[in-house]
Amino acid sequence: MNANPNFISCGATDTPDIDIEALRARYEEERLKRHRAEGFAQYIEARGEYEEFFEFDPYTKLPPREPVNDEIDVVVLGGGFAGLITAGRLVEAGITNVRIIDRGGDFGGTWYWNRYPGVQCDVESYTYLPLLEEMNYMPKDRYSYGTEIFEYCQSIGRHFGLYEHALFGTTVEGLQWEESSRRWRVTTRQGDTIRARFVIMAVGPINRPKLPGVPGIKSFKGHSFHTMRWDYDYTGGGFGNPVLDKLKDKRVAIIGTGATAIQCVPNLGKYVKQLTVFQRTPSYIDFRGNMPTDPDWAKKLNPGWHAERMNSFHTGINGIYGPDDEDLICDGWSELNRNVQARRKEMGWPEMGFEELMSLREVEDHRAMERIRKRVDDTVKDPRKAEILKPWYRFLCKRPCFNDDYLDAFNRDNVDIIDVSATKGIEAITEKGIVANGVEHEFDCIIYSTGFESTTDLRRKYGIDTIEGRGGQSLYDYWKDGFRTLHGMSLNGFPGLLWTGWIQGGVSGSTTLMYDQQGRHLAYIIGETMKRGGDTVEPSAEAEAAWVKHVRETFYYDGDFWAQCTPGYNNNEGIEASRYTIFGDMYGPGYNAFDDLIRAWRDEGSMAGMQMVREGQNESV
Repeated sequence: MNANPNFISCGATDTPDIDIEALRARYEEERLKRHRAEGFAQYIEARGEYEEFFEFDPYTKLPPREPVNDEIDVVVLGGGFAGLITAGRLVEAGITNVRIIDRGGDFGGTWYWNRYPGVQCDVESYTYLPLLEEMNYMPKDRYSYGTEIFEYCQSIGRHFGLYEHALFGTTVEGLQWEESSRRWRVTTRQGDTIRARFVIMAVGPINRPKLPGVPGIKSFKGHSFHTMRWDYDYTGGGFGNPVLDKLKDKRVAIIGTGATAIQCVPNLGKYVKQLTVFQRTPSYIDFRGNMPTDPDWAKKLNPGWHAERMNSFHTGINGIYGPDDEDLICDGWSELNRNVQARRKEMGWPEMGFEELMSLREVEDHRAMERIRKRVDDTVKDPRKAEILKPWYRFLCKRPCFNDDYLDAFNRDNVDIIDVSATKGIEAITEKGIVANGVEHEFDCIIYSTGFESTTDLRRKYGIDTIEGRGGQSLYDYWKDGFRTLHGMSLNGFPGLLWTGWIQGGVSGSTTLMYDQQGRHLAYIIGETMKRGGDTVEPSAEAEAAWVKHVRETFYYDGDFWAQCTPGYNNNEGIEASRYTIFGDMYGPGYNAFDDLIRAWRDEGSMAGMQMVREGQNESV
């Protein structure tokens, strides 16, 4: 067994009895409070007049450089885990004429930018961090802090020799296919022009911050910043040293109570004169219980333990445990699945149809969420604050959060919380502060913890104004009615433009496991194209159409569940919309079935459905 014996007990949790009809009614009442007809239009993109919140790097001062004019085999856009893993797999396949482009000053992606006090991964490190066995690395803690993850990203870059191929501090503005050269023309804000046979989109979902569309953001006369660009010059302290001593005489507001704020608030509360948290929807907050890695446990791990553990996490999030399934993770992410497994065991493992399983899961869901609300009452002494902090929705409607200090922070006299659900958000920002529930609150500093362009429209999410394929076809127009790809990684009319992420593939709750699956597949496609003498490659229109048809026929979308959720990025802010804007039109049979499918596709060897692009012709492989 590879489970750590020092981890919390792995089994069903003790959850209270519930009145399911009363909870359904309460959830609907709370959902309607927060529903806004404009959906994602309620957020402002941090560019143009708002670019001061985003278009700068407070962490690395890169020296000026001359524009690069280059011809490359592969350009990888993004230096986070998706880009690092994919570039690493390319290097392993002997494809070394690769250039990674990232707007940050180093590798890391979200773990480069997110340096706020308390930053930590809320998925256990043995599951989240990729390539652990290959890198011969064991994380220091069960749940790694941002400093360690950033350093680990750097070590992956060194391991694969990627630094010499990287363009940091560089913002891509356009991607255009040039038929005459059979290359992509990549242009940047820094004046670079790079031509590439292949471009891999590895930008990740958490790379651009967004702001609330509240009147008056620019009118505030105090200091303000987004958590993705934490201002330690103003707060004091530093990355990994959250001693925010410059805030001792400051009145600080933080807007938002998602995963980032959960980690910031305890550190802010220790140092500020007054902290006020503005919340529209409370987060699910469960026990964290971090601990150092037990070296004796680590020594006993068998080869292959890492893939086994990543797959266990994937099942705990995405699947239904059977009688023989063992939960190797044993934390809050898989609690609901464990509880369903325990109830089925008590029942003698009867045959159950899908609807019966979902009914049982709903009961256990409500019971688990009631336990979370009871945890709030048991922790927060002020009944007013406690009531505001209770989440009234189903598990996974919002991203679950795990923290042992957040709730207790509200027991401090200098930490308050204001519920703005009645007005569906704060009403205005003034020269002096924030208007909420008709009252103006004065502050010295406003911190925006308002999330990322993770599921807004594609141009905002990628931050690239122009992506044009053959004949000047815009990607954003090509996908305006839904995604069209082969295997979620290539598309017709855009030769050599390749993808990582959540589009029409086998999505996994274990994100870096999914990135590695895609990186290996893309390395195969590029490597085989080069071996077979192609300039680049794209799927045929027929193969793309067949895959889209298959994905949509097999895709399972639990519309009833998401429609009942409180508004958030997981359900398109509660707006009835194309499912393709939510999680990328996923492959319904799941990650493991998709892995088998693309592995068989590679093993068959003909690159079925792909066509080589050569001078003057496109032809089937």
